[in-house]
Amino acid sequence: MGKNSFTPFAFQPLINQIINQLRFSKPTDIQQEVIPAILEQESVIGQSHTGSGKTHAYLLPLFNQLDETKQEVQFVITSPTRELATQIYDDVKQMIQFANKDNQWTAKLLVGGTDRKKMAAGLQTPPHIVVGTPGRILDLVLSGSLSIYSASSFVIDEADLMFELGFLKEVDQLLVRAKEDIQVLAFSATIPTPLEHMLKKYMKQPLYVKIGDQITPETIEHRLIDLKHREPSKLIVELSKVFQPYLAIIFTNGQAEANELAQSLQESGINAGLIHGGLSPRERRRTLKHIEDLRYQYVVATDLASRGIDIKGVSHVINAQLPKEIDFYIHRVGRTARAGMEGMAISLFTEDDHSFIESLEEHGIPFIFSDVRNGEWIKAKRWNRRTIRRQTKNSQIDREAWKRVKKPKRVKPGYRKKMKKQQQAVKRQLLKKRKKRR
Repeated sequence: MGKNSFTPFAFQPLINQIINQLRFSKPTDIQQEVIPAILEQESVIGQSHTGSGKTHAYLLPLFNQLDETKQEVQFVITSPTRELATQIYDDVKQMIQFANKDNQWTAKLLVGGTDRKKMAAGLQTPPHIVVGTPGRILDLVLSGSLSIYSASSFVIDEADLMFELGFLKEVDQLLVRAKEDIQVLAFSATIPTPLEHMLKKYMKQPLYVKIGDQITPETIEHRLIDLKHREPSKLIVELSKVFQPYLAIIFTNGQAEANELAQSLQESGINAGLIHGGLSPRERRRTLKHIEDLRYQYVVATDLASRGIDIKGVSHVINAQLPKEIDFYIHRVGRTARAGMEGMAISLFTEDDHSFIESLEEHGIPFIFSDVRNGEWIKAKRWNRRTIRRQTKNSQIDREAWKRVKKPKRVKPGYRKKMKKQQQAVKRQLLKKRKKRR
């Protein structure tokens, strides 16, 4: 089947049957690197960008080792949010179905927001595979409803988000109740240094695989548009005349901004969905159902909400506000151009974003400076750095001059003009002094 096929992994025939049903023709880079190690029971830290096939990188080798003659928990898969856990569980159920093992291979989804007593009752016969959020799994372990001591492998999915949300404490409590030599598999788009140190606490000589020096997929086109005092919602309405997205996610830096933008877009005639951590679980599920049913072309989201779910079919990402950290930019734009598809990331920026944009460029992201006019893309000029430096210096001198202007004790007609004249005079003196120093 060739060098890039799954043949070298020597999977059992049933796993090859699943691979054929999944229509995987060749392993992705992360799968190529980690599957042999997982099959050898090594612990792994796997880092690769969103949409690179991380989930099946661990599911395929784990399923290959499943022993249906033992009715005990064999694999525990943890995820930071119930939505992500549900999506992994759906992948697990699909693989069981493709193997025609609905009655022989068992899996349970353990997440919050569901009836705990009913869930505990369903665990009287231990499942082979447990998928869930660490808090709910730990709750059931502590109550005696579930034992994970028999598990041979433990997965920490979206490890960086697990770390950010503070769930590694629960992961720690679970691993304390597992076998000492349990195989730990951690996967994430980014592995910050503190997270790497923490993960290695759970692992003995793990294999660390980092895929791709490319900060974002090459198939993403990155565009920048200067807001120029325009309202983001109005500019996004103009953008909607330039292209018709299959699905566009519009990012803001907070829940209040997301609410305001979604409302403005709806008032402008764009049927935009909304998803963030402030919504109730029922509202989030409803929005996700509407997205699946293609009722929205645009969805306004915050960073944590977007990382806690896996929205498929995203053709465009629009940053209504640029984030403050490079990792967040990577996560946002990683929602599009998945599985080798093309995508576009459009960021609206202001003068305050210049240094951040330069940092992104230094990391290898090629931006196209653009604008929109009459429903078409037009080329825009890059900002003039020399002009910006001059403006910054002038504004500093202006502020210093105002500090030295004496405010009148009594306000008389025309006092503003007099103060302005004083400020201009002080400014001229400051500029002369600066020239003499040169």
